[in-house]
Amino acid sequence: MTLRILLVDDEAPARTRLRDLLADISTELPSQIVAEAADGVEALELIDRLGEKAADVALIDIRMPRMDGIELARHLRGMKGAPAVIFATAYDSYAVQAFELSAIDYLLKPVRAQRLLEALRKLRQSLPDAAAMDQALRHLSPEGRKHLRSTERGRILLVPVVDVIYLKAELKYVTARTADREYLIEEPLAHLEQEFGERFLRVHRNCLVARDALLGSERAEEAEGDSHWRLLLKGVAEKLPVSRRQWSQIKGLLK
Repeated sequence: MTLRILLVDDEAPARTRLRDLLADISTELPSQIVAEAADGVEALELIDRLGEKAADVALIDIRMPRMDGIELARHLRGMKGAPAVIFATAYDSYAVQAFELSAIDYLLKPVRAQRLLEALRKLRQSLPDAAAMDQALRHLSPEGRKHLRSTERGRILLVPVVDVIYLKAELKYVTARTADREYLIEEPLAHLEQEFGERFLRVHRNCLVARDALLGSERAEEAEGDSHWRLLLKGVAEKLPVSRRQWSQIKGLLK
Protein backbone atom coordinates (compact mmCIF):
# COMPACT_ATOMS: atom_id res chain seq x y z
CA MET A 1 0.00 0.00 0.00
CA THR A 2 1.31 3.43 -0.95
CA LEU A 3 1.66 5.79 2.00
CA ARG A 4 0.14 9.22 1.29
CA ILE A 5 2.24 11.99 2.84
CA LEU A 6 1.79 15.69 3.57
CA LEU A 7 4.96 17.75 3.96
CA VAL A 8 4.81 20.80 6.24
CA ASP A 9 7.94 22.97 6.55
CA ASP A 10 8.54 26.69 6.05
CA GLU A 11 11.91 26.02 4.37
CA ALA A 12 11.70 24.87 0.75
CA PRO A 13 15.12 23.11 0.85
CA ALA A 14 13.92 21.01 3.81
CA ARG A 15 10.83 19.91 1.86
CA THR A 16 13.04 19.10 -1.13
CA ARG A 17 15.27 16.95 1.06
CA LEU A 18 12.27 15.01 2.38
CA ARG A 19 11.02 14.48 -1.17
CA ASP A 20 14.44 13.12 -2.18
CA LEU A 21 14.64 10.84 0.86
CA LEU A 22 11.16 9.46 0.24
CA ALA A 23 12.22 8.70 -3.34
CA ASP A 24 15.36 6.96 -2.05
CA ILE A 25 13.37 4.60 0.20
CA SER A 26 10.45 4.10 -2.22
CA THR A 27 11.45 0.52 -3.10
CA GLU A 28 11.20 -0.42 0.58
CA LEU A 29 8.22 1.78 1.41
CA PRO A 30 6.21 3.21 -1.51
CA SER A 31 4.84 6.70 -0.85
CA GLN A 32 3.08 9.58 -2.57
CA ILE A 33 3.36 13.23 -1.59
CA VAL A 34 -0.20 14.52 -1.79
CA ALA A 35 0.58 18.15 -0.87
CA GLU A 36 3.10 20.54 0.67
CA ALA A 37 2.56 23.46 3.04
CA ALA A 38 4.85 26.20 4.35
CA ASP A 39 3.21 26.54 7.79
CA GLY A 40 0.43 25.23 10.00
CA VAL A 41 -2.25 27.57 8.67
CA GLU A 42 -1.60 26.54 5.06
CA ALA A 43 -1.59 22.87 6.13
CA LEU A 44 -5.02 23.19 7.75
CA GLU A 45 -6.39 24.88 4.64
CA LEU A 46 -4.96 22.12 2.43
CA ILE A 47 -6.38 19.33 4.58
CA ASP A 48 -9.78 21.01 4.62
CA ARG A 49 -9.70 21.38 0.84
CA LEU A 50 -8.42 17.84 0.13
CA GLY A 51 -10.99 16.23 2.43
CA GLU A 52 -10.90 13.47 5.02
CA LYS A 53 -8.14 10.86 4.85
CA ALA A 54 -6.38 12.56 1.94
CA ALA A 55 -3.06 11.90 3.71
CA ASP A 56 -2.00 9.04 5.96
CA VAL A 57 0.84 10.91 7.66
CA ALA A 58 2.08 14.49 7.95
CA LEU A 59 5.81 15.19 8.31
CA ILE A 60 5.78 18.46 10.24
CA ASP A 61 8.49 20.95 11.15
CA ILE A 62 8.14 22.46 14.62
CA ARG A 63 9.42 26.03 14.29
CA MET A 64 7.30 27.77 11.64
CA PRO A 65 5.73 31.23 11.29
CA ARG A 66 2.01 31.95 11.81
CA MET A 67 1.35 28.51 13.33
CA ASP A 68 4.04 26.14 14.57
CA GLY A 69 4.03 22.36 14.31
CA ILE A 70 2.90 21.69 17.89
CA GLU A 71 -0.23 23.81 17.47
CA LEU A 72 -0.91 22.23 14.07
CA ALA A 73 -0.73 18.77 15.66
CA ARG A 74 -3.25 19.88 18.32
CA HIS A 75 -5.66 20.99 15.60
CA LEU A 76 -5.20 17.72 13.71
CA ARG A 77 -6.06 15.76 16.87
CA GLY A 78 -9.57 17.23 16.75
CA MET A 79 -10.17 16.64 13.04
CA LYS A 80 -11.91 13.56 11.69
CA GLY A 81 -9.75 11.59 9.25
CA ALA A 82 -6.68 13.76 9.90
CA PRO A 83 -3.22 12.33 9.14
CA ALA A 84 -0.94 10.87 11.79
CA VAL A 85 1.98 13.08 12.81
CA ILE A 86 5.76 12.72 12.70
CA PHE A 87 7.74 15.81 13.65
CA ALA A 88 10.97 16.87 11.98
CA THR A 89 13.08 19.29 13.97
CA ALA A 90 16.58 20.60 14.52
CA TYR A 91 15.93 21.14 18.24
CA ASP A 92 17.09 18.23 20.42
CA SER A 93 15.22 19.41 23.53
CA TYR A 94 11.88 18.80 21.82
CA ALA A 95 13.00 15.36 20.69
CA VAL A 96 14.11 14.28 24.16
CA GLN A 97 10.73 15.20 25.64
CA ALA A 98 8.80 13.37 22.94
CA PHE A 99 10.93 10.22 23.04
CA GLU A 100 10.48 10.04 26.81
CA LEU A 101 6.73 10.16 26.38
CA SER A 102 6.87 7.63 23.52
CA ALA A 103 3.77 9.08 21.92
CA ILE A 104 5.01 10.91 18.84
CA ASP A 105 7.99 10.07 16.69
CA TYR A 106 10.61 12.66 15.83
CA LEU A 107 13.12 13.05 13.04
CA LEU A 108 16.14 15.16 13.90
CA LYS A 109 17.43 17.36 11.10
CA PRO A 110 19.29 16.71 8.92
CA VAL A 111 16.93 13.78 8.39
CA ARG A 112 18.55 10.49 7.33
CA ALA A 113 16.92 8.03 4.94
CA GLN A 114 17.15 5.04 7.28
CA ARG A 115 15.69 6.98 10.21
CA LEU A 116 12.81 8.21 8.04
CA LEU A 117 12.13 4.65 6.91
CA GLU A 118 12.09 3.43 10.52
CA ALA A 119 9.66 6.16 11.59
CA LEU A 120 7.24 5.49 8.73
CA ARG A 121 7.36 1.74 9.28
CA LYS A 122 6.74 2.20 13.00
CA LEU A 123 3.75 4.40 12.22
CA ARG A 124 2.25 1.84 9.83
CA GLN A 125 2.59 -0.91 12.42
CA SER A 126 1.04 0.96 15.33
CA LEU A 127 -0.54 4.41 15.65
CA PRO A 128 0.18 6.27 18.91
CA ASP A 129 -2.44 5.88 21.62
CA ALA A 130 -4.76 8.91 21.57
CA ALA A 131 -4.40 9.58 25.31
CA ALA A 132 -0.61 9.32 25.11
CA MET A 133 -0.63 11.65 22.11
CA ASP A 134 -2.63 14.27 24.03
CA GLN A 135 -0.27 13.94 26.98
CA ALA A 136 2.75 14.44 24.74
CA LEU A 137 1.28 17.55 23.13
CA ARG A 138 0.42 19.03 26.55
CA HIS A 139 3.99 18.35 27.66
CA LEU A 140 5.44 20.04 24.58
CA SER A 141 3.04 22.99 24.74
CA PRO A 142 1.38 23.24 28.19
CA GLU A 143 -0.27 26.58 27.42
CA GLY A 144 -2.37 24.99 24.65
CA ARG A 145 -3.15 26.36 21.23
CA LYS A 146 -3.08 30.04 20.35
CA HIS A 147 -6.04 29.69 17.97
CA LEU A 148 -9.34 27.87 17.67
CA ARG A 149 -10.40 26.66 14.23
CA SER A 150 -13.75 27.62 12.73
CA THR A 151 -15.01 26.71 9.25
CA GLU A 152 -17.26 29.22 7.52
CA ARG A 153 -18.46 29.11 3.89
CA GLY A 154 -15.63 26.80 2.90
CA ARG A 155 -12.95 28.92 4.60
CA ILE A 156 -10.96 28.20 7.73
CA LEU A 157 -11.06 31.03 10.25
CA LEU A 158 -8.51 31.09 13.08
CA VAL A 159 -9.85 32.66 16.25
CA PRO A 160 -7.21 33.89 18.74
CA VAL A 161 -7.87 32.22 22.09
CA VAL A 162 -6.98 35.46 23.92
CA ASP A 163 -9.95 37.14 22.17
CA VAL A 164 -12.53 34.56 23.26
CA ILE A 165 -14.82 35.80 26.04
CA TYR A 166 -16.82 32.61 26.48
CA LEU A 167 -17.38 29.16 24.96
CA LYS A 168 -20.93 27.83 24.95
CA ALA A 169 -22.09 24.36 23.88
CA GLU A 170 -25.17 24.42 21.63
CA LEU A 171 -26.36 21.18 19.99
CA LYS A 172 -23.33 19.60 18.26
CA TYR A 173 -21.32 22.83 18.07
CA VAL A 174 -19.55 25.14 20.49
CA THR A 175 -19.96 28.89 20.04
CA ALA A 176 -16.83 30.94 20.67
CA ARG A 177 -17.79 34.54 21.46
CA THR A 178 -15.41 37.44 20.98
CA ALA A 179 -16.15 41.13 21.40
CA ASP A 180 -16.80 41.34 17.64
CA ARG A 181 -18.80 38.22 16.75
CA GLU A 182 -19.53 34.52 17.24
CA TYR A 183 -17.71 31.55 15.67
CA LEU A 184 -18.80 27.92 15.47
CA ILE A 185 -16.19 25.47 16.75
CA GLU A 186 -16.52 21.74 16.01
CA GLU A 187 -14.91 20.51 19.22
CA PRO A 188 -16.45 19.17 22.44
CA LEU A 189 -16.66 21.66 25.30
CA ALA A 190 -15.08 19.10 27.64
CA HIS A 191 -12.04 18.83 25.38
CA LEU A 192 -11.66 22.61 25.29
CA GLU A 193 -11.98 22.80 29.07
CA GLN A 194 -9.24 20.20 29.47
CA GLU A 195 -6.87 22.07 27.16
CA PHE A 196 -7.62 25.62 28.34
CA GLY A 197 -8.52 25.03 31.98
CA GLU A 198 -6.07 27.69 33.16
CA ARG A 199 -7.74 30.36 31.04
CA PHE A 200 -11.44 29.42 31.12
CA LEU A 201 -13.72 28.74 34.07
CA ARG A 202 -16.83 26.56 33.94
CA VAL A 203 -19.88 28.60 34.99
CA HIS A 204 -22.58 26.22 33.78
CA ARG A 205 -22.76 22.70 32.38
CA ASN A 206 -22.71 24.12 28.86
CA CYS A 207 -20.52 27.23 29.26
CA LEU A 208 -16.91 28.25 29.94
CA VAL A 209 -15.96 31.89 30.56
CA ALA A 210 -12.53 33.51 30.27
CA ARG A 211 -11.33 34.39 33.76
CA ASP A 212 -10.06 37.79 32.66
CA ALA A 213 -13.49 38.62 31.16
CA LEU A 214 -15.28 38.46 34.53
CA LEU A 215 -16.60 41.91 35.37
CA GLY A 216 -19.22 41.31 38.07
CA SER A 217 -22.54 39.64 38.81
CA GLU A 218 -26.19 40.43 39.40
CA ARG A 219 -29.15 38.55 40.84
CA ALA A 220 -31.94 37.70 38.39
CA GLU A 221 -35.48 36.88 39.51
CA GLU A 222 -37.30 33.96 37.88
CA ALA A 223 -41.01 33.70 37.17
CA GLU A 224 -41.56 31.16 39.97
CA GLY A 225 -40.03 33.53 42.51
CA ASP A 226 -36.67 31.83 42.63
CA SER A 227 -33.53 33.68 41.70
CA HIS A 228 -30.13 32.94 40.20
CA TRP A 229 -26.92 34.79 39.51
CA ARG A 230 -25.81 36.12 36.15
CA LEU A 231 -22.31 37.17 35.13
CA LEU A 232 -21.45 40.56 33.69
CA LEU A 233 -18.66 40.26 31.13
CA LYS A 234 -16.16 42.61 29.55
CA GLY A 235 -16.73 43.25 25.88
CA VAL A 236 -20.30 41.94 25.53
CA ALA A 237 -23.72 43.03 26.77
CA GLU A 238 -24.93 39.44 27.21
CA LYS A 239 -25.30 38.19 30.79
CA LEU A 240 -24.60 34.52 31.40
CA PRO A 241 -26.37 32.42 34.05
CA VAL A 242 -24.28 30.71 36.72
CA SER A 243 -25.22 27.27 38.03
CA ARG A 244 -25.68 26.87 41.77
CA ARG A 245 -22.85 24.33 41.82
CA GLN A 246 -20.36 26.80 40.33
CA TRP A 247 -21.50 29.94 42.13
CA SER A 248 -19.40 29.55 45.31
CA GLN A 249 -16.17 29.31 43.32
CA ILE A 250 -17.06 32.20 41.01
CA LYS A 251 -18.20 34.38 43.92
CA GLY A 252 -14.73 34.03 45.41
CA LEU A 253 -13.07 35.16 42.20
CA LEU A 254 -15.27 38.24 41.94
CA LYS A 255 -14.41 39.53 45.43
